[in-house]
Amino acid sequence: MPESIITMENVKKLYVMGDSQVFALRDVSFDIKQGEFVTIMGPSGSGKSTCMNMIGCLDRPTSGTVKINGKETSSMNEKELALLRNKTVGFVFQQYFLLPSMTVLENVMLPLRYSGIEKKRRVVLAKEALEKVGLSERLNHHPYELSGGQKQRAAIARATVTEPKIILADEPTGALDSETGKSVMKLFRKINETGTTIVIVTHDLNVGASSRRCIQILDGLIQSDCEQTPKEL
Repeated sequence: MPESIITMENVKKLYVMGDSQVFALRDVSFDIKQGEFVTIMGPSGSGKSTCMNMIGCLDRPTSGTVKINGKETSSMNEKELALLRNKTVGFVFQQYFLLPSMTVLENVMLPLRYSGIEKKRRVVLAKEALEKVGLSERLNHHPYELSGGQKQRAAIARATVTEPKIILADEPTGALDSETGKSVMKLFRKINETGTTIVIVTHDLNVGASSRRCIQILDGLIQSDCEQTPKEL
């Protein structure tokens, strides 16, 4: 049976704003196994983005335990967290965050540069990643020359180029029309078939229905966590 690659155990996250205290997460616990395809669903303010930040080592819990790829994160310093992020997690965001001054190829090469891979090898790996998402003919285009779907495919290529164990996607279809959203979700499923763990944070019921497992969160509490039969978007 696959080992857990993500573990959250009794996680609480408290934000202090002036005289007010707000719990974004209240005693949240779940395990995600290597190779799972999971959606974390909930409305704005539910705590799903805070879950994403914990999984992505972008934030620390107020209390509780977060383990990513077997490593407990709360005691890590910023350098150690950055190293874990770079080696283990690929990020895909709703707004793509492609650098406008760089070509598609250069954008996809960036994570490899941070990993210390020499340039010739970076070019080869980035081209391979772009070919997998169907963008081989857009290598030298800039982001402003791409459609929304092409931008998201470029962002997915950038997230997968280092072959991370986890792909963490935040509302990846939120800025796309329905048909383009379908193609992006099919691409995530294809990536998942290679053994990569996919975690998608969303409020979209259709996206939630496309995963093998859906964790629903509201007011910082898990409302349900169930296996399901994926439906085509």
